[in-house]
Amino acid sequence: MQIDYRTGMINIIYRYKMPMLFLMGLLFFWSCAVIQLGPQIDSFEEKTIEEGDGPGKILLVDIDGFISNLPSKTLAGFKSKIGMVDRIREIFKKAGEDDDIKAILLRINSPGGTVTSSDIIYNEIKSFKEKRKIKTYVSVVDIAASGGYYIAMAGDTIMMHPTSLTGSIGVLAMKLNMQVLMGKVGVEWEVVKSSEKKDFMSPFRSLSDEERKLFQDTIDRYHERFVDIVTLNRPELDRKSVKDLADGRVFGARQALESHLADSIGYLQDTVELIKQDLEQPYMQVVTYSRPGEYKSNIYSSVSVPSQLNFINLDMGLDFNHLSPQFMYLWGQ
Repeated sequence: MQIDYRTGMINIIYRYKMPMLFLMGLLFFWSCAVIQLGPQIDSFEEKTIEEGDGPGKILLVDIDGFISNLPSKTLAGFKSKIGMVDRIREIFKKAGEDDDIKAILLRINSPGGTVTSSDIIYNEIKSFKEKRKIKTYVSVVDIAASGGYYIAMAGDTIMMHPTSLTGSIGVLAMKLNMQVLMGKVGVEWEVVKSSEKKDFMSPFRSLSDEERKLFQDTIDRYHERFVDIVTLNRPELDRKSVKDLADGRVFGARQALESHLADSIGYLQDTVELIKQDLEQPYMQVVTYSRPGEYKSNIYSSVSVPSQLNFINLDMGLDFNHLSPQFMYLWGQ
């Protein structure tokens, strides 16, 4: 058989033309496509939750739940929401671009959280209001304990819901000790270290007396800082009075008012009316920032839960990849 190379070449092109086109299209699609494995986080948008015809806006900001910068996660491990510190920074960055915002309404419902996250959020709020020369009004809905109360110190006035709790001025840190458990199951933990105290936070041994004292000294320093912050921001209280109140207990609304930890008792709407009265602007609108898809119909609408299914929400700051303790301004542990 004679081979016609010209015809053969044509036949080869004809035979592989469709697979080649398909392969080229697939490669083009693959180079352009973006596969989103986790939920996409959109930018904040302003939403009006109480209409008003007058000039100026009241910005409602939520401090809701455990105070931390850890993102909440779904069962599959995807991030479903950014951390609270990131969210607050993003809110005030956007608010800084709007000259119509004349007051901050800080709605707090939190038992507290980590020392550092509480301090960062407190500082963000203080810095914003001092830069813009506007006031911050705090409304405690259910609870503003420990780190929640620490953040409330950024407010110029604090209004308690009649049934809310506050206080719990103090610090705690928990060190997991699995030494006895490891012994029972026959597991030994060997550590090579450069100095005696390098692993004193290890969950696989107990603290020595000297290490416990060092641990306590750290706790005491954080506690003193909390007392300083309250003394600085509650002019009716001197440092001794704050120290007497800073024994970890919580206070009801009436007790907080009588102890000068709060300024008044009322509902969230009463706080809105107080702002309008102070600013002499009875028709101000109340706005908030939320992600697309988050529904807020009025000032009592809480922070929306993401739409995706979330069987396990790690909002308590627990990360089992890290067994070292966290220092907490937290009530209820």
